[in-house]
Amino acid sequence: MKNNNDTASQSNEHITDFGFRQVNDKEKPSMVKAVFDSVAQKYDIMNDLMSLGIHRVWKQIFIQELHPTPNLTLLDLAGGTGDISFGWLNRGGGTVFLTDINYSMLHVGQERALDLGYVDNIHLFCVDGEKICLPDRSVDRVTISFGLRNCTHKNQVLEEARRVLKPGGRFLCLEFSKLIIPFLRPLYDAWSFQVLPRIGQIIAKDRDSYQYLAESIRTFPDQETLKSLMEQAGLERVTYQNLSGGIAAIHSGWRI
Repeated sequence: MKNNNDTASQSNEHITDFGFRQVNDKEKPSMVKAVFDSVAQKYDIMNDLMSLGIHRVWKQIFIQELHPTPNLTLLDLAGGTGDISFGWLNRGGGTVFLTDINYSMLHVGQERALDLGYVDNIHLFCVDGEKICLPDRSVDRVTISFGLRNCTHKNQVLEEARRVLKPGGRFLCLEFSKLIIPFLRPLYDAWSFQVLPRIGQIIAKDRDSYQYLAESIRTFPDQETLKSLMEQAGLERVTYQNLSGGIAAIHSGWRI
């Protein structure tokens, strides 16, 4: 006979975070999809407002860390509107796979690619980062930028990233992280939970989605925890670089 503790333990195995809420892990993907269906057309504008434009600087640092060259291939997970993929190509990178699990976000990326004249060396696919439809050891770089925190099973994304990397390939993640300057936290919290949802309501007519996005930042693993998750996934020489006092961070790991 199963006792109550056994039942509770089994049910908790399928619970994950959706912002500050706890939901069934099978429900989260559709909930996240609804968020990004709602914000896709205003995503770039809202990123500027959410970060006061600093996300553009972070992304340039991130792209520089990739060291793009024509002979390297990039898999851009949760690539959305294409900033990382386009930056990679601008700096002379080789073939790029711009992917996202959300059709609405990928459609915006496709429109931007056409507007910017990116036709060669870029391929767009709807891809679930937990089940990447590429062979083992097939790409030189894998990136995910402001997308990992929205994934249901982050460990599976990291394991899949390592799987598709060639030996000597590198995985990089740019994500909001834990602020390491204590006296700024009250201001940061006020901006996140009072200002951002109001801006979301005004600009995107969607307060709830931006409330979720703010909450998802707080529930995402901190720098050291994400480093450990990457190591558990088999990535080596894992390091991280704080940006803007830890508001965001770049994590890097290699497949040796």
